Amino acid sequence: MASEHESPLSFVHYYRPATRTGLPVIVTLHGTGGDEHDLIPLAEMLVPGSAILSPRGKVLEGSMPRFFKRLAEGVFDLEDLKVRTEELAGFLIAACEHYSLDAARVIAVGFSNGANIAASLLLLRPGVLHKAVLFRAMVPIVPNPAPQLAGTSVLISNGERDPLVSVGETERLAALLRESGADVSVFLHPVGHQLIQQDIAVARDWI
Repeated sequence: MASEHESPLSFVHYYRPATRTGLPVIVTLHGTGGDEHDLIPLAEMLVPGSAILSPRGKVLEGSMPRFFKRLAEGVFDLEDLKVRTEELAGFLIAACEHYSLDAARVIAVGFSNGANIAASLLLLRPGVLHKAVLFRAMVPIVPNPAPQLAGTSVLISNGERDPLVSVGETERLAALLRESGADVSVFLHPVGHQLIQQDIAVARDWI
């Protein structure tokens, strides 16, 4: 049965258990203005029957939920990003324990702001995520020292005509993750910031 919760976990979130054994846990992370329900249809298309865990970002930009603050378009509040990344990492660890989920089988699927917080989790809290699908992601932060991401797999699926995320930024994110030891696959589609069917097909095959 699907359900929404806040306590005892720290985020308002949606959770639905898997309909059969042997499937991964899809953690969906929405974009700016979305909520915990936005990417559930996407998760169902990627891995039908999987468990779904979907938190709602706690930061409000006007009335629009986000996972961390920004100072301007593409300019992030790095101190807030660090705090929110730690907070989300704690939630994911606690949720896996609360719902008896195998943390090693968690796959984060994030779009835009959600993809950026997922990338931040990879870079600042290595080991929390072992697999991530990043749609329209950019470099959220450059950690020092670099994390150790051997054994981590990442798919970056971005748009060649994205006005928010350049091809150069996509390449920079891929290089940062690869230099940290992650296995990174990059797909560029001839579109802007919106998701298309090709994104879904690529991610489904990759998973």
